[in-house]
Amino acid sequence: MKIGIIGGSGLDDPKFLKDPDILDIDTEYGQPSSLLLSGKINDIETVILSRHGTKHQYSPTQVNNRANIKALQKAGVTHIIATTACGSLRADIDRGHLVILDQFIDFTRFRKTTFVDSFENGAVHTDMAHPFDGALREKLYETAKYLDLNVHDKGCVVTIEGPRFSTAAESRMFRTLGADVINMSTAPEAMLANEAGIPYAAIAMSTDYDSWKEDEEPVTWDEILEVFNKNSDNVKKLLVNVIKKLKE
Repeated sequence: MKIGIIGGSGLDDPKFLKDPDILDIDTEYGQPSSLLLSGKINDIETVILSRHGTKHQYSPTQVNNRANIKALQKAGVTHIIATTACGSLRADIDRGHLVILDQFIDFTRFRKTTFVDSFENGAVHTDMAHPFDGALREKLYETAKYLDLNVHDKGCVVTIEGPRFSTAAESRMFRTLGADVINMSTAPEAMLANEAGIPYAAIAMSTDYDSWKEDEEPVTWDEILEVFNKNSDNVKKLLVNVIKKLKE
């Protein structure tokens, strides 16, 4: 077993891993967002990739999702756990709450969402009915409950193109469509991981209420960062403990 973690803030700190090493992996789809950080967590081999680059230099549209997933595949990962900040579209998903995603709605427009650029060698249509791995999701939820974290066992994320935030009308529409949270990253990753045959799960941390809540001011990036930084230790704690449970 080798776990791939896609995330950012705090996760690219070498102290997070035992025996850290750097992997420089190129792919046929270009360079991944960052060098891969390899090491061990609870004696399980783990590879960490910073989705937006180590300096958060890549906008959501610029992230080379194909290179990221392919680099992790070339590094030999058998499972991927992604972390993401998200806006809440439900009153009961408060700031700092974690959601173990089970569905997505894709509202991106300019992303490469498949490794297959042509059907010249045959058609490829990947099953995407249940894009998040059930066994990984169950372990994440059980571990979060054990750690007494505020966690929701499922949720549908709508992924928008960004980098702008939603209008109030869009936010209300996404709620009507059945989305529970909103972000700018998960859908392409989940699609590509499934196409690559790698079990994928995502931990979404709610940082704001997007723009549907009329009794609050529209969200700002600084407010998102403040909530994320305040609660990022919970995500790291969950990752460390769930990896220990995956070994059992």
